[in-house]
Amino acid sequence: MATKKPAATKKPAAKKTPAKKPAAKVPAKKAPAKKPAAKAAPAPKAEPAPAAEAGAPKLIPSNPTWETVKIARHPDRPLFTDYLNAWCPDAIELHGDRLVADDPAMFAGIAEIDGERVVIVGHRKGRTTEEKIANRFGMANPDGYRKAMRIMRLAEKFRLPVIALIDTSGAFPGLDAEARGQAEAIAKNLADMSVLKTPIVVVITGEGGSGGALGIAVGDRILMLEHAIYSVISPEGCASILWRDGAYAPVAAQALKVTSDALLSLGVVDRVVPEPKGGAHKDPKKTIETVRKAVLEELRALKDIPIEELLERRYAKFAAMGRFAK
Repeated sequence: MATKKPAATKKPAAKKTPAKKPAAKVPAKKAPAKKPAAKAAPAPKAEPAPAAEAGAPKLIPSNPTWETVKIARHPDRPLFTDYLNAWCPDAIELHGDRLVADDPAMFAGIAEIDGERVVIVGHRKGRTTEEKIANRFGMANPDGYRKAMRIMRLAEKFRLPVIALIDTSGAFPGLDAEARGQAEAIAKNLADMSVLKTPIVVVITGEGGSGGALGIAVGDRILMLEHAIYSVISPEGCASILWRDGAYAPVAAQALKVTSDALLSLGVVDRVVPEPKGGAHKDPKKTIETVRKAVLEELRALKDIPIEELLERRYAKFAAMGRFAK
């Protein structure tokens, strides 16, 4: 009997690997749209020169007033120390304001001139570079004005007349000076000198600048050398404020009326002392002698006036300044 062969077993069909789905396309990122370039700011228009804005007058490079300013500043012009050494070489300098310090830019002391004992004060500029720096070119600190006033009170106490020689471009404008009360010191001198019970003769020998000069310039008689200048501000400072350009200093000098003849006509000074032809620096000895004679002449005349009358005249003199009849 034939035997049946067993049926061949079927091999299980291999599982088909599922076909990979194609990767989804990532949409390409769009490049951000470029912003339009910012428009460049328009260049600022060039402003006209400040002088033109302020309506500055026509620039005058030279004029007689400006020539006087240059003579008043001449480096060979006699200085305070020249007058002092010629008049009274044995003068005794007194130091210190009894508050802060001594100021070399302001001299104050006792002297004798032709038998007349006086107190003399004045701005000390210095001749050499070292002296000029040490004395701040004659620009005093508050200590200097307080020292001068302290010595002038001694003059009142001992009945000595006062001589004040003015030669400064102004009071020192430094931070220390302001911190110690520059304006107050000058203002106090104005008030105290106006009632000081002794004759006072003031001489403007070179530059008389602003409150720096006026701080020791309240007197019974104000003398001024022919080629000196006297003003509330320097011509350069005035030009810088009005037209923001120091080149206009000659114009400002004319407008300020800084010369001796102009100030005599306005009543700001009482007497003009003549100088040698060309200026005091041409003949310093002659100038110093001329000023000495003028000062002594005025002092001797003032000594004959009673003190109360002298004070009344002094007050009336300064109160009248700046008043004009229509």
